[in-house]
Amino acid sequence: MPSIHLEPEGDVAVLRMEHGKANALDITLCRELSTRFEEVAEAGGYRAVVLTGTGGVFSAGVDLKRIVDGGARYVAEFLPALSDAFLSVFDFPRPVVAAVNGHAIAGGGVLAAACDHRVLNAGHGRVGWTELLVGVPFPLVAMEILRCAYGSARLPRLTFAAGTPAGQGALALGLVDELAEADAVLPRALEVARTLGAASPAAFAHTKNQIHRPYNERIGEQRAADDAKVEQLWSAPESLASIGDYVRSVLGSQ
Repeated sequence: MPSIHLEPEGDVAVLRMEHGKANALDITLCRELSTRFEEVAEAGGYRAVVLTGTGGVFSAGVDLKRIVDGGARYVAEFLPALSDAFLSVFDFPRPVVAAVNGHAIAGGGVLAAACDHRVLNAGHGRVGWTELLVGVPFPLVAMEILRCAYGSARLPRLTFAAGTPAGQGALALGLVDELAEADAVLPRALEVARTLGAASPAAFAHTKNQIHRPYNERIGEQRAADDAKVEQLWSAPESLASIGDYVRSVLGSQ
């Protein structure tokens, strides 16, 4: 059973995540994200992509229960798949619009940030990055995507505080580009995707590459060393204990 459904809307490919209750990012979902974006790129005929979730959640971020259950061995396999999934969105050469139908937290917020435009459900949906609250650092790829979307000066506020503003609060902070009522999120995202997709594909791809180049250069230069450190920190006994405490106290009833 696929975790991501391709729903063609003319020349726009809608990729809808439907993975468990909260589209939590595990190895399966991460690898399927990478595969789906590759398939859309190879298919031809699509001028843009809309990435969305199902129900009241866009993505609640990393599946922390899998981290706790799998321990260091799972972390070693998961973190590269997570970063590759983020890059599959960030590096996609055509326009990618996030139809943020509900909560986009931690890794889910990074997925939204990796898109070129974000439309948030005005009445239901929080956006924020809670990694430090859980007790783990951001992978370099995630940090560079946030830096590209929101600027270096804003990263401490967005990452240290671990806030998750909703609606107008998220819009006021520039975390999303616009708000729409629940039933209008996807139609509005499709409208934006078609507008962006009307540009010359080659010109759009080159312009996007120009914007992303400094961040991708840092990723290329620093990822190997930084990923090793991040894996070490995520796998440390105290980090796994902190994640376990968070799962029990915050996610225990979910």
